[in-house]
Amino acid sequence: MKPPLLLIGQGSQDDAYAAEFGRFVHRLRCRLDQSGADVSGGYLERATPRLSESVASLVARGHHRLVALPLSLSRLGEEFPAAMALEQQRHPTLMYDYGRPLGPDPRVLALLAERLNEAATELARPRALELAGARPRLRAVDSPPAEDLHQHIEPGETAVVLVGEGSTDATANAEVHRVSRLFWETHAYDFMTVETAFVSVTPPGVPGGLERCRRLGAKRVIVVPYLLFAGGLLERVWAQALAYGAGHPDLDIRCAEVIGDCETLADVVIDRYEEALQLVH
Repeated sequence: MKPPLLLIGQGSQDDAYAAEFGRFVHRLRCRLDQSGADVSGGYLERATPRLSESVASLVARGHHRLVALPLSLSRLGEEFPAAMALEQQRHPTLMYDYGRPLGPDPRVLALLAERLNEAATELARPRALELAGARPRLRAVDSPPAEDLHQHIEPGETAVVLVGEGSTDATANAEVHRVSRLFWETHAYDFMTVETAFVSVTPPGVPGGLERCRRLGAKRVIVVPYLLFAGGLLERVWAQALAYGAGHPDLDIRCAEVIGDCETLADVVIDRYEEALQLVH
């Protein structure tokens, strides 16, 4: 029997994020059930089940070695190793190996490209734009007439803002800039540019990224969240973009969805799991 896979989430009080995290854990459980590998998920903070509860449950079921994989797009922060070290103190027989974070795997970049293309496809069916439904289509209150929404804008006149979470870790922030460049060169080279912005903690924020695109001459900007699941962070991205758009009615601003629970993301996680097992042997 293979060691179990323990997915570690940062934790959020947002019900949408917790629900999607739970669905993704269930997806992986179904995928790995045939190989006899148990799958569990736990949060570092602010949500249940906590990491300590998930580890205790695995140990109680007779597992004393596991693969711990932070469900994160960026490099490990100190909190992940510290949390697992604490669990090892609580369970002296416990041994664990780390799986690498998910980004910037080529398949993650391809998923970002899918979300970008989905948002771009929506442009072919313009409607009254407001923050409503799954994907906001942002436009100021005094928007131009409906016929203006059908104007043709070339990809070269369209910019992309890739929005990361933001961190006090400069290396993690630099990684998001690297992802932006990789994304532009591999999937978005027809667009004017791919700029980098962050939800919080570090500049530039979403308005700063949009402003740079406007100054570069973009007529349309598509905001692409570099986030795994929907929730409070995504809502903040939308709100910041909406607020900026209200003050710049001539700039067409659209938002893409998050990466989300999907089979391709599960493929990446399973590969990280198998990679960690091979390193052990």
